[in-house]
Amino acid sequence: MSFRRGTCKSFAISIIQIITIICQVLTEEPRFAEPIPNVTVALGRDASLPCVVEHLGTYKVAWIHIDRQMILTIHRHVITRLARFSVSHDNAMTWLLHVSQVQQEDRGYYMCQVNTNPMISQVGYLQVVVPPNILDDESTQSAVAVRENQNISLVCKADGFPTPKIMWRREDGQPISVERRKKVTVYEGDSLSLQRISRTEMGAYLCIATNAVPPSVSKRIIVDVEFSPMIWVPNQLVGAPAGTDVTVDCHTEAHPRAISYWVYDNVMVLPTKKYAVTTEENSYRAHMKLTVRNLQTGDFGNYRCISKNSLGETEGSIRLYEIPMPSTSPKATEMKSTANKESVRRVNVSRAIQREVTERPSVVRAQLDRAPERDSAHHVYRAPHPQHASGTSTHRYWQQSFFVIIVLVQMDYFF
Repeated sequence: MSFRRGTCKSFAISIIQIITIICQVLTEEPRFAEPIPNVTVALGRDASLPCVVEHLGTYKVAWIHIDRQMILTIHRHVITRLARFSVSHDNAMTWLLHVSQVQQEDRGYYMCQVNTNPMISQVGYLQVVVPPNILDDESTQSAVAVRENQNISLVCKADGFPTPKIMWRREDGQPISVERRKKVTVYEGDSLSLQRISRTEMGAYLCIATNAVPPSVSKRIIVDVEFSPMIWVPNQLVGAPAGTDVTVDCHTEAHPRAISYWVYDNVMVLPTKKYAVTTEENSYRAHMKLTVRNLQTGDFGNYRCISKNSLGETEGSIRLYEIPMPSTSPKATEMKSTANKESVRRVNVSRAIQREVTERPSVVRAQLDRAPERDSAHHVYRAPHPQHASGTSTHRYWQQSFFVIIVLVQMDYFF
C-alpha cells in the first residue's frame, strides 16, 4: 500500500514539472534570434530579407517599408498591391520577405515587427545599386566640328548609384592636351576643355562612365578640326631624260576633305595612257602622284598640284626639265689591261729619264771643275768669275730638265 502511494506521488510530480515547462514555453515572450542583414542588389535583380524569431507562439510577424510608410505583409498574407513583394516561412523561425525585379524606389529601411505588447521590431537596409548610364540629352552630340585654333568643350553626363566617375580617353591612344601645356592619357571630369585645338587633336574621344557596378558604359564623340588646304612639295625641280617615265608628287592636308588634281599647260591632267594619277589618303592627309610615261619634248615644263575645299584652296608647282641620257661605261677588263700596259710603260720611261737626269749634273760639275779657260787669241789665262760660272751651271741644268720633260710628254703621247 505504501509502495503504491510513493509511485503515485512521483508520477504526480513529473506531470507537474512537464506542465510547468509547457507553461514556461507558452508564456515565454518572442525574441529575435539574429539581426536582419543589410542586402545589396543590382537594379532589376531579386532580393530577400530574413527575419528570424524565436518563441513566436501565436504572435504575428509583419514587414513594413519605412521609407514608404507601407505595410507589406502580415504573417502569411501580402497586404501591398505591389505584386513584386511576397513572404515565405520555413516552418521554423525564419520569415523571408521577397522583392523581385528590384527598382530604385525599393531602396531603404525594412522593419520586421512582432505584435507583442509592447511591440518588438528590428530593421534591415536594402541597397539598390544601379550601373552607370550616359545621359545623351545632357551630353555633347556624337559628332562635332570646330575650326582650327578655336576652343571647344566636350560634356558627358551620366547617372547611376553610386554616382559614376567620368573619364576621357582618345580612341587612338594619343595623349590629350590639357591647357596646351600638359598632356595626359586619361582625363577625369564630366567636361573636357580643348584650348586652341589643332589638327593633330582631331579624332574620336571616348567618354567612359564607371561606378564599380558592371557594366561600365562609354560614348564615342568624333571631333572634326576644319582648316583650309596646305601643300608640301618634296622636289620642286625634277630632271629626266626623254623617252623615260617619271613620277612627281605632292603632299596635302585639308579638312573637310579636299578635291585635288593636277594641271599642265593650264589644262587639268586626266588619267590616260600618257598619265597615271593616284592619290593615297590617310585621315586629313593625302599623297598625290603623277606619272608621265615616255617623256617627249612637249612633256617638259611646269606641273601644278591643286587642292580645294570649302575653306579655301592652294597649289604647288613642280618644274620638269630634260637631262641627257647617261652613257654606258667601258668594260672593266679592257680598262684593266690598258691601265696595266700604260703603267708599265710609264714606269720604264720615268726610270730611264731619272737615270739621265741624275747622270747629267755630274758631267756639268766635271766641266766646271776643270782649269781656267785659256784665251786662244791672246794666250792669256783668265780665271772664271764665280757668279758667271754658277749662273752658267744653273742655266744649263734647267735647259736639260726642260728637255727631259718634253721627251717624257712626247713619249706619253705616242704610247
